[in-house]
Amino acid sequence: MANDQVCPRPQLVRPGWIDLCGDWQFAFDDEDRGLAARWERDANAFDRTITVPYPPESPLSGVHAPEPHPVVWYRREFIARGELSGRRVLLHFGAVDYAATVWVNGVPVGGHEGGQAPFALDVTDALDPEAATQVLVVRAEDRPEDGSQLTGKQDWRPEPHDIWYHRTTGIWQPVWLEAVAEQHLTKLHWTPHLATASVTCEGELSREPGATLAIRVALRLGDELLAEQTVRVDRRRFRFDIAIPAARHGQDRARLLWSPEQPVLIDASVEVLTEQVPVDAVHSYFGFREVGVADGRFLLNHVPYYLRMVLEQGYWPGSHLAAPDADALRREVELIKELGFNGVRVHQKTEDPRFLFWCDRLGLLVWGETASAYEFGPAAVHRLTRDWQEIVDRDRSHPSVVTWIPLNESWGVPDIAIAPEQAHFANALYHLTRALDPTRPVISNDGWEIAEADILGVHDYAPTGSSLRDRYGDADAVRHALGPGRPGGRRVLLGSGGDLGRPVMLTEFGGLSYAPEAGEKWFGYATVADADELARRLEDLFSAVLESPVLAGFCYTQLTDTEQERNGLLTADRTPKVPVVRLRAILTRPAAALPAEEVSAAREGRGLTP
Repeated sequence: MANDQVCPRPQLVRPGWIDLCGDWQFAFDDEDRGLAARWERDANAFDRTITVPYPPESPLSGVHAPEPHPVVWYRREFIARGELSGRRVLLHFGAVDYAATVWVNGVPVGGHEGGQAPFALDVTDALDPEAATQVLVVRAEDRPEDGSQLTGKQDWRPEPHDIWYHRTTGIWQPVWLEAVAEQHLTKLHWTPHLATASVTCEGELSREPGATLAIRVALRLGDELLAEQTVRVDRRRFRFDIAIPAARHGQDRARLLWSPEQPVLIDASVEVLTEQVPVDAVHSYFGFREVGVADGRFLLNHVPYYLRMVLEQGYWPGSHLAAPDADALRREVELIKELGFNGVRVHQKTEDPRFLFWCDRLGLLVWGETASAYEFGPAAVHRLTRDWQEIVDRDRSHPSVVTWIPLNESWGVPDIAIAPEQAHFANALYHLTRALDPTRPVISNDGWEIAEADILGVHDYAPTGSSLRDRYGDADAVRHALGPGRPGGRRVLLGSGGDLGRPVMLTEFGGLSYAPEAGEKWFGYATVADADELARRLEDLFSAVLESPVLAGFCYTQLTDTEQERNGLLTADRTPKVPVVRLRAILTRPAAALPAEEVSAAREGRGLTP
């Protein structure tokens, strides 16, 4: 029974959720015969034990079989008594890579395709009230050689090469149960509005409401009641605004504003009422903040804000894309902030919501991304469009998430510069994302070959500061880099000219690594001999970037060494290669693009009128 753990769905929490992670029975099904042989009813088919949620390729799973296995099966028993008795029982999966089919007591209860997004199944009708235990079976199919599947940086070859890593097959985020009433909340979202001192509460119910159903919301900052409101609801999907009087006073509003320097969270209790009697109650939260872009700058609470970000692969040597434990997710956020970064670009994965919880609570900006496909066609279009909608819907209430990136470096759209259909898809993803969430900037294709974007993200692994100064030292140099300069080998902007009305950022640069030993499996962009040379080279690169009067921010590659990609500021076990105090001094120097008075306003949380 979960108690003091962070709930796997931290913005819609009910007490008493039940963690199903731990030891499960497990089997490989390389010949794909389990369906025909009815393994969902055959306990003898499972010849191994795996520790969930670690993927079978990883050491922490207890299986540690990195070779390809396209089909895997899981089995475990659970007790449906106590808090689960007499209520609807929901089975939740944080993520299963790539396609999942689920049975309870041999009864099919549903499934899901897409390795990054969560899904939930109502398993109540499959439970056996006479049985002491219930049997849960999961079949997962993962075929990374299928180029239309969203695999991200998981390698399709038997062994990792270049910048790709060992695979993460099957269950890789928490599995958990919760008991709910017949009528309950299935979704809950928050959209703050600084100008009107209000927040929009938006949600969905499990069934159509009766004539007497209402939603009651109470908002609190610590012990202070900020707002309380009850609204009658006549349909499953509801949306209403809640005024926050304390935010109307311009000078007093600053204490409510969320920022990395002041990560204030407003707690929300939400009840579903029938005949004025609560039938469902959840805890949630939101950050009172807005983001945007204007005049070549990123804006946080209407103030220009310089982004100091780092690329985060979210990969651990012992557990791959799954975190080794819940504490590791918090520690990752703490490490990033200790180094002096105010943001992180989670790269080629959709990170565990508990990581986003700590970004919300500790104050770290996040650029949201997902895994890419590697070929273009109807299947890839369908898969990415469906998965991306689920991901945006999952994460759009987190105050830490401030930018969306559906595509990276033309992965999945390799001929975007010459194939109109691929450009249409990238642009469609931009507009789809803006339609789903109009409150955040979107970059259709980060790195190069960008058409539709609110921020121009450039990838440039120039080895020296002088090269970066040549490309980004003034507005004319930046215009050249965005056009014929081709810093990443491809034109940054599709079309002609460079639009400096939009913020320009170096969203990948650096990539420094130690020179490899003879015969060592290694990938990097530029090498150094030791920690002292690494620090000097970092000072050279960061000085050039921070001196640019045009760049609105940066994202350094990368936070940690990851398998053979050895260009992290930290080793794979999270040990700094340069003392943290020196790294922090290097990357937190003043930025020429942000005047001192704007830095002060941002740090004090003083929102300005747009």
